[in-house]
Amino acid sequence: RIVDSKNPAFAVGIFVVAKSGWRTHFISDGKDLQALPSGWPESLPVSLALGTIGMPGLTAYFGLLEVCKMKPGETVLVNAAAGAVGSVVGQLAKIGGCKVVGCAGSDEKVAYLKKIGFDEAFNYKTVKSLDEALRKASPDGYDCFFDNVGGEFASVAINQMKKYGRIAVCGAISQYNDSVPQKGPYVQMPMIFKELRMEGFLVTSWNNRWEEGLKTLLKWVMEGKLKCHEQVTEGFENMPAAFIGMLKGENLGKAVVKV
Repeated sequence: RIVDSKNPAFAVGIFVVAKSGWRTHFISDGKDLQALPSGWPESLPVSLALGTIGMPGLTAYFGLLEVCKMKPGETVLVNAAAGAVGSVVGQLAKIGGCKVVGCAGSDEKVAYLKKIGFDEAFNYKTVKSLDEALRKASPDGYDCFFDNVGGEFASVAINQMKKYGRIAVCGAISQYNDSVPQKGPYVQMPMIFKELRMEGFLVTSWNNRWEEGLKTLLKWVMEGKLKCHEQVTEGFENMPAAFIGMLKGENLGKAVVKV
Protein backbone atom coordinates (compact mmCIF):
# COMPACT_ATOMS: atom_id res chain seq x y z
CA ARG A 1 0.00 0.00 0.00
CA ILE A 2 1.31 3.48 -0.88
CA VAL A 3 1.62 5.38 2.43
CA ASP A 4 3.24 8.56 1.09
CA SER A 5 3.80 9.77 -2.46
CA LYS A 6 5.29 12.59 -4.50
CA ASN A 7 4.54 10.67 -7.71
CA PRO A 8 1.22 11.62 -9.37
CA ALA A 9 0.97 8.13 -10.90
CA PHE A 10 0.71 6.54 -7.45
CA ALA A 11 -1.85 7.99 -5.07
CA VAL A 12 -1.67 7.39 -1.34
CA GLY A 13 -3.75 4.37 -0.33
CA ILE A 14 -3.56 2.36 -3.56
CA PHE A 15 -2.03 -1.12 -3.69
CA VAL A 16 0.87 -2.02 -5.97
CA VAL A 17 2.90 -5.14 -6.71
CA ALA A 18 6.63 -4.67 -6.14
CA LYS A 19 9.76 -6.84 -6.15
CA SER A 20 11.19 -5.08 -3.13
CA GLY A 21 12.05 -8.01 -0.91
CA TRP A 22 10.50 -8.97 2.42
CA ARG A 23 10.30 -5.71 4.34
CA THR A 24 7.78 -3.44 6.04
CA HIS A 25 8.59 -0.24 4.08
CA PHE A 26 10.64 0.79 1.05
CA ILE A 27 11.15 3.81 -1.19
CA SER A 28 10.60 3.65 -4.95
CA ASP A 29 10.77 5.99 -7.93
CA GLY A 30 7.74 4.13 -9.34
CA LYS A 31 9.53 2.35 -12.20
CA ASP A 32 9.43 -1.02 -10.45
CA LEU A 33 5.79 -0.80 -9.32
CA GLN A 34 2.73 -2.38 -10.93
CA ALA A 35 -0.55 -0.86 -9.79
CA LEU A 36 -3.55 -3.14 -9.45
CA PRO A 37 -5.87 -2.81 -12.45
CA SER A 38 -8.55 -0.14 -12.16
CA GLY A 39 -11.92 -1.38 -11.01
CA TRP A 40 -10.51 -3.85 -8.47
CA PRO A 41 -13.43 -4.43 -6.04
CA GLU A 42 -12.86 -4.20 -2.29
CA SER A 43 -14.39 -7.66 -1.90
CA LEU A 44 -11.55 -9.25 -3.90
CA PRO A 45 -8.38 -10.17 -1.96
CA VAL A 46 -5.45 -8.02 -3.11
CA SER A 47 -3.24 -11.13 -2.83
CA LEU A 48 -4.75 -12.31 -6.13
CA ALA A 49 -2.45 -9.73 -7.73
CA LEU A 50 0.34 -12.21 -6.93
CA GLY A 51 -1.46 -15.09 -8.62
CA THR A 52 -4.43 -15.36 -10.95
CA ILE A 53 -4.61 -11.60 -11.61
CA GLY A 54 -0.85 -11.20 -11.62
CA MET A 55 2.30 -12.64 -13.12
CA PRO A 56 1.19 -16.33 -13.05
CA GLY A 57 -2.15 -15.45 -14.66
CA LEU A 58 -0.40 -13.37 -17.31
CA THR A 59 1.98 -16.27 -18.00
CA ALA A 60 -1.03 -18.45 -18.77
CA TYR A 61 -2.71 -15.68 -20.78
CA PHE A 62 0.18 -14.81 -23.09
CA GLY A 63 1.48 -18.38 -23.26
CA LEU A 64 -1.85 -19.62 -24.59
CA LEU A 65 -2.77 -16.69 -26.81
CA GLU A 66 0.62 -15.69 -28.21
CA VAL A 67 2.75 -18.84 -28.05
CA CYS A 68 0.23 -21.69 -28.43
CA LYS A 69 -2.15 -19.48 -30.43
CA MET A 70 -5.04 -21.73 -29.37
CA LYS A 71 -8.19 -21.80 -31.46
CA PRO A 72 -11.77 -22.77 -30.51
CA GLY A 73 -12.38 -26.50 -30.85
CA GLU A 74 -8.76 -27.51 -30.25
CA THR A 75 -7.48 -29.82 -27.51
CA VAL A 76 -5.10 -28.34 -24.94
CA LEU A 77 -2.85 -30.34 -22.61
CA VAL A 78 -1.36 -28.78 -19.48
CA ASN A 79 0.77 -30.40 -16.78
CA ALA A 80 1.24 -29.17 -13.21
CA ALA A 81 -2.36 -28.23 -13.89
CA ALA A 82 -3.38 -27.50 -10.30
CA GLY A 83 -0.62 -24.96 -9.79
CA ALA A 84 -0.71 -21.18 -10.01
CA VAL A 85 -0.11 -21.10 -13.78
CA GLY A 86 -1.57 -24.44 -14.89
CA SER A 87 -4.95 -23.93 -13.23
CA VAL A 88 -5.36 -20.63 -15.08
CA VAL A 89 -4.19 -22.17 -18.38
CA GLY A 90 -6.94 -24.78 -18.26
CA GLN A 91 -9.67 -22.29 -17.42
CA LEU A 92 -8.57 -19.81 -20.11
CA ALA A 93 -8.56 -22.63 -22.65
CA LYS A 94 -12.16 -23.47 -21.67
CA ILE A 95 -13.14 -19.80 -22.00
CA GLY A 96 -11.54 -19.97 -25.47
CA GLY A 97 -13.73 -22.92 -26.48
CA CYS A 98 -11.16 -25.71 -26.21
CA LYS A 99 -11.18 -29.23 -24.76
CA VAL A 100 -8.76 -29.30 -21.82
CA VAL A 101 -6.76 -32.19 -20.39
CA GLY A 102 -4.73 -31.68 -17.23
CA CYS A 103 -2.59 -33.78 -14.94
CA ALA A 104 -1.57 -33.26 -11.32
CA GLY A 105 0.14 -35.14 -8.52
CA SER A 106 -2.71 -36.05 -6.15
CA ASP A 107 -6.33 -37.19 -6.26
CA GLU A 108 -7.32 -34.02 -4.38
CA LYS A 109 -5.80 -31.92 -7.14
CA VAL A 110 -7.48 -33.99 -9.85
CA ALA A 111 -10.85 -33.44 -8.14
CA TYR A 112 -10.12 -29.69 -8.08
CA LEU A 113 -9.36 -29.68 -11.81
CA LYS A 114 -12.69 -31.35 -12.54
CA LYS A 115 -14.41 -28.81 -10.28
CA ILE A 116 -13.01 -25.83 -12.22
CA GLY A 117 -14.01 -27.23 -15.59
CA PHE A 118 -11.24 -29.45 -16.98
CA ASP A 119 -12.71 -32.01 -19.37
CA GLU A 120 -10.21 -34.71 -18.41
CA ALA A 121 -7.75 -34.93 -15.52
CA PHE A 122 -5.58 -37.66 -14.06
CA ASN A 123 -3.01 -38.27 -11.31
CA TYR A 124 0.31 -38.84 -13.07
CA LYS A 125 1.73 -40.50 -9.94
CA THR A 126 -0.82 -43.32 -9.90
CA VAL A 127 -1.43 -44.12 -13.59
CA LYS A 128 0.31 -47.29 -14.80
CA SER A 129 1.36 -45.70 -18.07
CA LEU A 130 1.62 -41.98 -18.79
CA ASP A 131 1.41 -42.72 -22.51
CA GLU A 132 -1.84 -44.66 -22.08
CA ALA A 133 -3.33 -42.03 -19.76
CA LEU A 134 -2.68 -39.27 -22.30
CA ARG A 135 -4.04 -41.40 -25.14
CA LYS A 136 -7.19 -42.27 -23.18
CA ALA A 137 -7.81 -38.60 -22.27
CA SER A 138 -7.58 -37.55 -25.94
CA PRO A 139 -7.37 -40.41 -28.46
CA ASP A 140 -6.98 -37.95 -31.34
CA GLY A 141 -3.96 -36.26 -29.75
CA TYR A 142 -3.27 -32.65 -28.77
CA ASP A 143 -3.16 -29.38 -30.68
CA CYS A 144 -1.55 -27.37 -27.88
CA PHE A 145 0.70 -28.45 -25.01
CA PHE A 146 1.47 -25.98 -22.22
CA ASP A 147 4.51 -27.50 -20.52
CA ASN A 148 5.41 -26.56 -16.94
CA VAL A 149 7.26 -29.78 -16.13
CA GLY A 150 9.66 -30.90 -18.86
CA GLY A 151 11.58 -34.15 -18.41
CA GLU A 152 9.90 -37.50 -18.99
CA PHE A 153 6.39 -36.04 -19.23
CA ALA A 154 7.35 -33.78 -22.12
CA SER A 155 9.17 -36.63 -23.86
CA VAL A 156 6.02 -38.77 -23.77
CA ALA A 157 3.58 -35.96 -24.59
CA ILE A 158 5.41 -34.73 -27.68
CA ASN A 159 4.70 -38.04 -29.41
CA GLN A 160 0.97 -37.46 -28.99
CA MET A 161 0.85 -34.04 -30.56
CA LYS A 162 -1.28 -33.59 -33.66
CA LYS A 163 0.29 -32.45 -36.91
CA TYR A 164 1.17 -28.73 -36.75
CA GLY A 165 0.81 -28.80 -32.96
CA ARG A 166 2.22 -26.00 -30.79
CA ILE A 167 4.13 -26.42 -27.55
CA ALA A 168 4.67 -23.56 -25.09
CA VAL A 169 7.63 -24.32 -22.82
CA CYS A 170 6.93 -22.40 -19.63
CA GLY A 171 8.83 -24.37 -17.00
CA ALA A 172 10.78 -27.53 -16.21
CA ILE A 173 9.97 -28.17 -12.56
CA SER A 174 10.90 -31.86 -12.87
CA GLN A 175 14.51 -30.83 -13.50
CA TYR A 176 15.14 -27.86 -11.20
CA ASN A 177 16.73 -29.92 -8.42
CA ASP A 178 18.67 -32.37 -10.60
CA SER A 179 22.32 -32.70 -9.62
CA VAL A 180 22.94 -34.75 -12.79
CA PRO A 181 21.29 -33.57 -16.05
CA GLN A 182 18.58 -35.87 -17.41
CA LYS A 183 19.23 -37.58 -20.73
CA GLY A 184 16.84 -37.81 -23.75
CA PRO A 185 14.79 -39.18 -25.46
CA TYR A 186 15.16 -36.51 -28.08
CA VAL A 187 12.57 -34.36 -29.79
CA GLN A 188 13.78 -34.10 -33.38
CA MET A 189 11.81 -36.95 -34.96
CA PRO A 190 8.30 -35.97 -33.80
CA MET A 191 9.17 -32.30 -34.34
CA ILE A 192 10.06 -32.99 -37.97
CA PHE A 193 7.42 -35.47 -39.04
CA LYS A 194 4.53 -33.75 -37.24
CA GLU A 195 5.85 -30.29 -38.19
CA LEU A 196 5.51 -29.09 -34.62
CA ARG A 197 6.41 -25.70 -33.21
CA MET A 198 8.00 -25.55 -29.75
CA GLU A 199 8.78 -22.20 -28.16
CA GLY A 200 10.17 -21.26 -24.78
CA PHE A 201 8.99 -17.97 -23.33
CA LEU A 202 9.20 -15.52 -20.45
CA VAL A 203 6.14 -13.48 -19.54
CA THR A 204 8.28 -10.33 -19.42
CA SER A 205 8.30 -10.37 -23.24
CA TRP A 206 4.83 -8.82 -23.03
CA ASN A 207 5.58 -6.16 -20.41
CA ASN A 208 3.99 -3.54 -22.68
CA ARG A 209 0.69 -5.47 -22.60
CA TRP A 210 0.41 -6.32 -18.91
CA GLU A 211 -2.36 -3.79 -18.30
CA GLU A 212 -4.45 -5.38 -21.07
CA GLY A 213 -3.90 -8.87 -19.64
CA LEU A 214 -4.61 -7.89 -16.03
CA LYS A 215 -7.85 -6.11 -16.94
CA THR A 216 -9.03 -9.14 -18.89
CA LEU A 217 -8.17 -11.56 -16.08
CA LEU A 218 -9.89 -9.32 -13.50
CA LYS A 219 -12.99 -9.16 -15.69
CA TRP A 220 -13.20 -12.96 -15.98
CA VAL A 221 -12.68 -13.42 -12.23
CA MET A 222 -15.47 -10.93 -11.47
CA GLU A 223 -17.75 -12.68 -13.98
CA GLY A 224 -17.10 -16.04 -12.27
CA LYS A 225 -15.48 -17.53 -15.39
CA LEU A 226 -12.08 -17.78 -13.72
CA LYS A 227 -11.81 -19.43 -10.29
CA CYS A 228 -8.94 -18.70 -7.92
CA HIS A 229 -7.40 -20.80 -5.17
CA GLU A 230 -4.65 -19.75 -2.76
CA GLN A 231 -2.53 -21.95 -0.50
CA VAL A 232 -1.84 -19.56 2.37
CA THR A 233 1.06 -20.11 4.79
CA GLU A 234 1.01 -17.89 7.89
CA GLY A 235 4.20 -16.30 9.21
CA PHE A 236 7.40 -14.96 7.69
CA GLU A 237 9.41 -17.64 9.49
CA ASN A 238 7.53 -20.31 7.51
CA MET A 239 8.44 -18.81 4.13
CA PRO A 240 11.28 -21.31 3.38
CA ALA A 241 9.00 -24.27 4.13
CA ALA A 242 6.28 -22.78 1.89
CA PHE A 243 8.76 -22.32 -0.96
CA ILE A 244 10.16 -25.85 -0.64
CA GLY A 245 6.62 -27.23 -0.43
CA MET A 246 5.69 -25.40 -3.64
CA LEU A 247 8.64 -26.99 -5.46
CA LYS A 248 7.52 -30.39 -4.15
CA GLY A 249 4.00 -29.82 -5.45
CA GLU A 250 2.32 -29.47 -2.06
CA ASN A 251 0.31 -26.39 -3.03
CA LEU A 252 -3.07 -26.16 -4.69
CA GLY A 253 -3.28 -23.00 -6.80
CA LYS A 254 -1.01 -20.10 -5.88
CA ALA A 255 1.26 -20.47 -2.84
CA VAL A 256 1.41 -17.24 -0.81
CA VAL A 257 2.84 -16.34 2.57
CA LYS A 258 0.91 -14.02 4.87
CA VAL A 259 3.01 -11.91 7.22
